[in-house]
Amino acid sequence: MVDKVSRIALTGGTGFVGGCLFERCRTDSLSVLSLGRTAVAGSSSEHVFLDLGDASFDIEGSLRSVDVVIHCAARAHVMDETLDDPLAAYLHFNTESTLRLASQASAAGVRRFVYLSSVKALGESTRIDEPFSYDSPLAPEDDYGISKARAEEGLREIAARTGMEVTIIRPPLVYGCGVKANFAAMMRLAGRNLPLPLASVRNKRSMVAMDNLVDLIVTCISHKDAGNQTFMVSDDADVSTSELLSAMTRAYGKKPRLLPCPPSLLSLGAGLLGKRAVAERLLGSLRVDVEHTKRVLGWTPRVKLEDVLKEMVRDSVV
Repeated sequence: MVDKVSRIALTGGTGFVGGCLFERCRTDSLSVLSLGRTAVAGSSSEHVFLDLGDASFDIEGSLRSVDVVIHCAARAHVMDETLDDPLAAYLHFNTESTLRLASQASAAGVRRFVYLSSVKALGESTRIDEPFSYDSPLAPEDDYGISKARAEEGLREIAARTGMEVTIIRPPLVYGCGVKANFAAMMRLAGRNLPLPLASVRNKRSMVAMDNLVDLIVTCISHKDAGNQTFMVSDDADVSTSELLSAMTRAYGKKPRLLPCPPSLLSLGAGLLGKRAVAERLLGSLRVDVEHTKRVLGWTPRVKLEDVLKEMVRDSVV
């Protein structure tokens, strides 16, 4: 249990999630030691160089005044992978470096290690009525998910061996200001308000707004019951692809123009065009159950999808 936190160390402070978390910590007047290859721009916080690609890094000495390490840095999931051996790269950055950092943290006397994992450690899809839970078995289906799952396993071993508490958080798709990739592309599509054959899609997918994810991470810094726990996180309001696109369109002040079409026909067409993976994301379900998170931490999501989408449109961040 971490009763009082004087100082935290954060990796990934220049990234999508880590950057927002860094700002929240500064707002909450938390003392932050940033860890990474570059310091957070415009920040006066102390910075220690850390290259997770260097298998020999050693920052144990720099962690001796730290109470909690939050590890957000990772080799991100890549849709169009070009490496000859992507699994080796993911394992090096996301598994081996994570466990090396955790081992040095425990040796330095760090009391809690908060790890940002991924729902992909559990798989790529769920039945619409069977969401992933905190105690679902690890069953990754791609290299990124494998690297996250193995990091989780190794962290639990370190916790059992050293006594350092480990907290694992598994987010699904994270969205908010600065989001890129598929979510940003879908926002731009909604802004054009073209008629799309998605009205009949009745899947369910969990997502988490950046503010909600950051709020949970901050909660896990010092909450007495967060140690040695695994938490699922989402907005606790799953949506279908048609509901999401409609909400995006309304955020632009426009009326959605979705047309009915059997999902089976959409799937067939996508397969013929070599876009099966895209169809799976648009038509399939991926849900997480956050009841355990809410019960253990007394936590509830702070913001709603519609409000975040309006903010994104207002700030023209996509």
